[in-house]
Amino acid sequence: MAGTVEQKLAAQGITLPEPAAPVANYVGFVRTGNLLFVSGQLCFDAQGKLIAKGKLGAGVTLEQGNAAARGCAINLFAQIKAALGDLDKVARVVRLGGFINSTPDFLDAPKVLNGASDLMVLAFGDKGRHARTTVGVAALPADAAVEVEGLFEVT
Repeated sequence: MAGTVEQKLAAQGITLPEPAAPVANYVGFVRTGNLLFVSGQLCFDAQGKLIAKGKLGAGVTLEQGNAAARGCAINLFAQIKAALGDLDKVARVVRLGGFINSTPDFLDAPKVLNGASDLMVLAFGDKGRHARTTVGVAALPADAAVEVEGLFEVT
């Protein structure tokens, strides 16, 4: 039976995909003590297709970027479930790091990352409020529009 957090996600029509396998010499997550570090997750949908491809400010809209960040958050959830077996074991979302594939003059990267942040708060309530860094970058793997990494306190 799904836990409370997964039930909240299901009520939003969200089903967790299989976590993405690493494509290089790293692992999807590392747990040390009560901290879970989740590697950057690209904006793939459940079928393995990019939700948004290309650059914000040059063909990818703010709305598409926001949806891509939300997709990254769903992929973070999939990695957390693989690590812990239950999303209800998250005691706190500590930090998200967002990487936005964008033109140098694109200034709305924080609004893009709200797609991930808003979903964390929806899923975890006040425990989902977190510190955050958002950085515009020149390129991401597979020309993904967004990548998000996370740090979680777990039980």
